[in-house]
Amino acid sequence: MNFLGYPRADGRIGVRNHVLILPVSYEMNQVADRIARTVPGAVTFRNQHGLDQSGEDLAQTLRVYKGFASHPNVYGVVLLGWGHEPFDLMEIADAAVIAGKPVELITLEQVGGMRQAIERGQHSAKLFLTDRDQSPQESVPLSNILLGTECGGSDACSGISANPALGVVSDKVVAAGGTSILSETTELIGAEHLLAQRAVTPEIGAQILYIVRRIEESSMRMGVDLRGAQPAPGNIAGGITTIEEKSLGCIHKAGHSPIVEVIEYAQRPTKSGLVIMDTPGHDIEQLTGMVAGGSQIVIFTTGRGTPTGSPIVPVIKVSTNSFTYERMRDNIDFNAGTIVDRVETVAQAGERLFQQMLDVLNGQRTQAEKLGHREFGIYRIGQSF
Repeated sequence: MNFLGYPRADGRIGVRNHVLILPVSYEMNQVADRIARTVPGAVTFRNQHGLDQSGEDLAQTLRVYKGFASHPNVYGVVLLGWGHEPFDLMEIADAAVIAGKPVELITLEQVGGMRQAIERGQHSAKLFLTDRDQSPQESVPLSNILLGTECGGSDACSGISANPALGVVSDKVVAAGGTSILSETTELIGAEHLLAQRAVTPEIGAQILYIVRRIEESSMRMGVDLRGAQPAPGNIAGGITTIEEKSLGCIHKAGHSPIVEVIEYAQRPTKSGLVIMDTPGHDIEQLTGMVAGGSQIVIFTTGRGTPTGSPIVPVIKVSTNSFTYERMRDNIDFNAGTIVDRVETVAQAGERLFQQMLDVLNGQRTQAEKLGHREFGIYRIGQSF
């Protein structure tokens, strides 16, 4: 099974062909906005990270920047820095170069201020866009896909409609030789033992139990018992009663494939198959982590109609019930409420969702893309200084 993609020099395949304006600290947000607004076709996002960080927290933020700069959905990068960041900007530029992308590094201090930075960024972005339009697409196998799976604004239907349908898609991607990511460690609590039983080795099973225990212990140090604090108010309003119920619904996104690897936030999988990434439940932070890890496409299930997207990755929104689908047609791509309505089985809805994913891989725009959603946020594991 094939789709039309953009082959990259590092061997990966893009499903979009963006020129990314990448601000690595909040001082450069205004510059990035001005460039993207005046150069049609360029994309960017607002960033609040990159300064006053240190240690593993800073290393994780850098991992996200490098993941975005080298992402297969990105053709070229205009990298924007202040010039006084607590890291070497060339590390990020080098990640793009190694991936075979044209990159322009602009620092505010070097060029002499905001106006000069905007003009230089506009010039580089226009050149990259001109060259990008010559990029050929090729028919490539589905084994090149790294699918990100996510649920947000879950309700009582999530575990019986949209998540199981997404599980069908996840299994089909894995069966084709591709990779699927299950994230949201906080939403595995109470079901982690079931996932551990699906690990291909005892060591991987132990890693699954470890990341769940680690996030619980971290929360306990702040005086929060996640097993007592969850589900969130929106989940309760949607009919979810316990964290175990929420978690059992969440893990249905992973289908039935064996788990081959556990990775840290924003890391790239090293194996094909079903992978768990340690992320928070926060919608945008988990989405950003999976994208930084190389996911070219994300399928996002929602009972409450979560209106979010990504700067560089198509996000397919799947409603768990027909009421949300009809009420939020601007934001939702796919209605899995047909399962609850007994119009379709899980298998039938899953096959239909798989076909829609193929359409999006071949260029069909998602609602989040049409609406211009560009949400971005990094999971912070340390305090700001």
